[in-house]
Amino acid sequence: MDEASLVKCCKDNNPAAQKALYDKYVELMMIVCLRYVADREDAREVLMDAFLNFFKHIGGFTYLGEGSVKAWLKKIVVNQCLMHLRKRKVIYTTGKELEQYDNSDGSENALDYLNAKEIMNMIQTLPDGYRTIFNLYFFEGMNHKEISGLLGISEGTSKSQLHRGRALLREKILQTN
Repeated sequence: MDEASLVKCCKDNNPAAQKALYDKYVELMMIVCLRYVADREDAREVLMDAFLNFFKHIGGFTYLGEGSVKAWLKKIVVNQCLMHLRKRKVIYTTGKELEQYDNSDGSENALDYLNAKEIMNMIQTLPDGYRTIFNLYFFEGMNHKEISGLLGISEGTSKSQLHRGRALLREKILQTN
């Protein structure tokens, strides 16, 4: 069954179609969750809530061709992750308390020795605030104005968090050599 037919059947509350769409996207969306929520069990719970919201609101979804389900589901997953982080009251720092991470060694060759999974694991170890802004900026393609509006922080805080997250990630990468 093609994706358009699956969506139509999901709108009719067809459990087999729901399972098929779930099976098609669960692994990809789990990767998205883990970018924001470091704890695997929390990420699974967030993912389940996201799929529940997806199926609950699928009646309002308009299928626009291949990729539209994935895009809409990803947006729901990211929003669910952000709600989870808000509930945990993730703190976005603005001060100089973390300047120790402003290490600009310049050894960009360290990336040549790491694979994507190792880099993603390092991103996962970033503090929640850094990781969230890093993901929104690099993976979701948002600018600092959009991030600040979404998270309720200043643009300066968004920029600072991204800068410090990048510096900390750079330090982690350099330590692997």
